[in-house]
Amino acid sequence: MENTLERIAFCVEVGKINAKTPYLPAMKGEDGADELTLKALEQGYSPNDILTKGLIVGMNNIGVKFKENKVFVPQVLMSAKAMSGGMQHLKRYFNDGSVKRKGKLIIGTVKGDLHDIGKNLVCMMVEGNGYEIIDLGVDVTEEKFVDAVRENPDAFVGMSALLTTTMVNMESINTAIKAEFPQVKTFIGGAPVSSDFAQKIGADYYTEEPQRLVEILNQLTSN
Repeated sequence: MENTLERIAFCVEVGKINAKTPYLPAMKGEDGADELTLKALEQGYSPNDILTKGLIVGMNNIGVKFKENKVFVPQVLMSAKAMSGGMQHLKRYFNDGSVKRKGKLIIGTVKGDLHDIGKNLVCMMVEGNGYEIIDLGVDVTEEKFVDAVRENPDAFVGMSALLTTTMVNMESINTAIKAEFPQVKTFIGGAPVSSDFAQKIGADYYTEEPQRLVEILNQLTSN
């Protein structure tokens, strides 16, 4: 018999937000991640266990399926909404320090580029795996990135670009960050970007899709 945490994980994986969500049809009228998170708190599960053994497990499962091309962006977005449905009940525990985030990721689409779908997907996946997201938005300059790192020197930094004409701006941003904070790990991603380009501009990592970024962050934070 499934326990409440396993049911939360399954609801996140399949995108079952709450009892009103018609998806999945076989679960019509059943509790989703929203109600089950409240139920788990009432049953005495710790907020940290609900996060790490319920919500994050579900988000990780959908991330692996996305990486393997078994599901596509709409399914990931539904899972992210289900994750948010549960997370709303845990936010006060983050605020009082009883639940710890794994780490922080500063992320933005680089200056000159207004595309944000890929960046937003990364934000959902990384936040869904237990990290705090500092989203700088689109068309982000060197100064904005560096200012964000000054305020969060323990954070990782992710840069996104969709155009060959804007990916070149990653180099000046990465250089500016590394000049002041050489210890900060930087990630780049986006359609025109490659591992060779990351090496050329001095970025620490290139990730081709969100789940790979999550895997690297988990490795770095577990050391």
